[in-house]
Amino acid sequence: MTVVSNVILRADNELRYPSSGELKNIKEFLQTGEQRMRIASMLAENEKKIVQEATRLLWQKCPEFIAPGGNAYGRRERAQCIRDFSWYLRIVTYGVLSGDKEPIESIGLLGAREMYNSLGVPLKGMAEAIKSLKSASLNLLSREDAVKTAPYFDFIIQGML
Repeated sequence: MTVVSNVILRADNELRYPSSGELKNIKEFLQTGEQRMRIASMLAENEKKIVQEATRLLWQKCPEFIAPGGNAYGRRERAQCIRDFSWYLRIVTYGVLSGDKEPIESIGLLGAREMYNSLGVPLKGMAEAIKSLKSASLNLLSREDAVKTAPYFDFIIQGML
């Protein structure tokens, strides 16, 4: 949910007008709209490049994942890993656009841990994968945009640990 929706729902639940602090939060959210749109567009337009670089970084950092017996050994397993990179990149853009980590939590983290555990995928490995995705993504952004985007990746990484 966006900052605006949260403020409205909270105020309505308490039968009051939004406070000056809440209105300030809405103003700040609206002022960053152009930046959030720019970041989301950059990530979406460069998805293939980001995923390729993140994959390269991960295999370089953790070659045991693609070695015989590794969780990404085999064509099908690698394809699933790469698919997950795209999925996580997409939910990061949802967080960036909304200015909130809630979409990442509700869409991406609530069931991910259980799914990976049931498949025998080590969560530490997933955290490394997201770190690679973060690095590949932030390298394409300006310093200011990278600072704004990093916490969304960090939220996922922390959710995997």
